[in-house]
Amino acid sequence: MEAFDLYSPAIDENPFPYYAELREKHPCYWSESAGIYILSRYDDIVRAGQDWETFSSTGGNLIDELPNRAGATLGTTDPPRHDRLRALAQAAFMRKNLQALTAPAEELAEAALDRILARGSFEYVEDFSSQITVGLLFRVMGLPDIDHSDLRRKVILSISTDKAVKGRNQTHIDAFSWIRGFLSEEVAKRRRDPKDDLITHLAEAEIDGDRLTEREIEMTTATFVMAGVESLSSFMSVFALNLHDYPDARRRVVADVGLIAPAIEESLRFNTSAQRFKRTVAKEVELHGVSLKPGDKVALAYGSGNRDWRKFASPDVYEIERRPQGHLGFGTGKHFCLGSQMARMVTEISMRCFLKRIPEYHLTGEKLMWNSSSNFRSPVALPMAVGKIS
Repeated sequence: MEAFDLYSPAIDENPFPYYAELREKHPCYWSESAGIYILSRYDDIVRAGQDWETFSSTGGNLIDELPNRAGATLGTTDPPRHDRLRALAQAAFMRKNLQALTAPAEELAEAALDRILARGSFEYVEDFSSQITVGLLFRVMGLPDIDHSDLRRKVILSISTDKAVKGRNQTHIDAFSWIRGFLSEEVAKRRRDPKDDLITHLAEAEIDGDRLTEREIEMTTATFVMAGVESLSSFMSVFALNLHDYPDARRRVVADVGLIAPAIEESLRFNTSAQRFKRTVAKEVELHGVSLKPGDKVALAYGSGNRDWRKFASPDVYEIERRPQGHLGFGTGKHFCLGSQMARMVTEISMRCFLKRIPEYHLTGEKLMWNSSSNFRSPVALPMAVGKIS
């Protein structure tokens, strides 16, 4: 087969035909470009995701890991440390009642829609999804009123890769350092002046006398920011793109808002923004005739597992009433996404508002551009206009 190059624009644009060939012919594939094995079948991915003793996260979960991140976040630790971090983070996270976010999410969505409808044309990522996700994140975390667009640019840079060097360049690393520095200052402020926000709750979270260290608070906060700013916004954007590409599905959702929730689950299966996450082999294991040795890097290709016919019938069909149990849109095993319920709720509220006021919309650009990332898949922009194509 043509080499599966994680830094190829063709993979960014449409990885699914490549995944199909991997699943059928090379289920444990060595990708020379990234120096990593790729697991593409659903059962292998789930098995590896649940077997943290063999497939460890302590070496980082990003294929091109950021400096000083591994070992200090939920996604880059194994039990028992992971369980401790997750319990403390969840204790802080759950102090913010998700239902309390309903009104702010609706408020942000309606304000964005007012601006969009005043113009008629818009860019979905900048003008809608990011307005809600970043705005909501700032409220939940109690962040100062800085330029939201600037923070979003820094987050996108920090998860991007450089195709020329096949990895991260200094600009990407500097962006992540800026995020860490910005949040470190915010954590220090909460130590001096606690508030009713997520950063304070993380700093104060305690279970049986155990609390997060300063580095753990800073890196967990950075994880929440990166997930809220980019991952959630990207998923909302991909969901809107799915409904654009499948107009019959969109019309059914518009006619019956009760279909939004199952449509979200199907989009998480069909076209998740979280495509691939890394593990490091901790003890020798053989898969499909390939002997994996301690220290080998392995990518769990969630986006491929979600299209595996062995798990999902007619996997390349977008069916909003499918209700795909066990999809990998939020990962699997110990590292299942902590913010999954919040992501579902915010997306459902936002798209309900959007489709009520803009039941018909169409792309205006000739060709979509996709962010360059070895882990994630998201459109750079979605230029749109209200109404049908004339």
